[in-house]
Amino acid sequence: MHYDYVPLSQRKPLRWPNGARLALILTFNLEFWDLTKDTAGPYYAGGPAILPDPLPGNVPDYPNFTWREYGQRVGIWRLIDIFDRAGVPASCTMNAKMGLERRAVIDAANERGWELVAHNYVQTDLLTNYFDDPETERGIILETLRVYEETVGRPAKGWLSSSLRCNASTVETIAEQGLIYTNDFMNDDQPYLIHTASGPVVSVPYSNEVNDFTIYLRRGMTNDQAFAMLKDQFDELYREGGDSGRLMNVGIHPHVWGQPFRVRALREFLDYAKGFEGVWFAKREEIAEWYLDNHESHIGGG
Repeated sequence: MHYDYVPLSQRKPLRWPNGARLALILTFNLEFWDLTKDTAGPYYAGGPAILPDPLPGNVPDYPNFTWREYGQRVGIWRLIDIFDRAGVPASCTMNAKMGLERRAVIDAANERGWELVAHNYVQTDLLTNYFDDPETERGIILETLRVYEETVGRPAKGWLSSSLRCNASTVETIAEQGLIYTNDFMNDDQPYLIHTASGPVVSVPYSNEVNDFTIYLRRGMTNDQAFAMLKDQFDELYREGGDSGRLMNVGIHPHVWGQPFRVRALREFLDYAKGFEGVWFAKREEIAEWYLDNHESHIGGG
């Protein structure tokens, strides 16, 4: 796979559907972590821990496991209620094992017509572990897509790797399987095409900056600071979107932003964003489908 370097200054204006200035994606990351792994090495769970001292993978780490499980048992339902009351959709990523082990969460998203993005088989198994074993990586992707279709009731259209740790072969495999977009790249405020042997895939950029892991766990922000950060990101992209459409992604993990003392910042941001015209609460697949049809009016030659 490869993508072209086309700086923002050399692109034509991006015109979102219905004159929108900003496509706003609010991402619930629906992730499953195994309690143990078959290794005596340190256990990497694909995200920050609440107790930082790592245990061997074959020793159950109940504090960290149950802290994360809080999001599946309580946090996600608090977030769903907030989004229902706001009348705003979420775009959800899901590990295959979430569909197998925590089906109620996936069903709740599906019943609301929210987007579900294939997000690897289990959060604790990074595809970069198989950089030198592309057939095993391919098998993991195919099994993830099989479980996705069985659980969600339709084929997946997009992909996000655990911890965004993909290989070049990842994009080739999802294109071969008919998926039309990936979220593994964080290098833009607009979509662009990635070229593969099986045809183009749209990059719909993710963000680890505008993300509760970074906001709360890595930078230790308060709710007021979190809201100010979201507002500043939104305001600037909305302003720029008057000339050429922009995209804003907010990464939300139910065990982090779903904590009672944190949800105020998210609730206030939803109310703020709803007060603007020209904001498209978009599904990634809607963006990807539209961009495949319209990319030449933005970045031609793909």
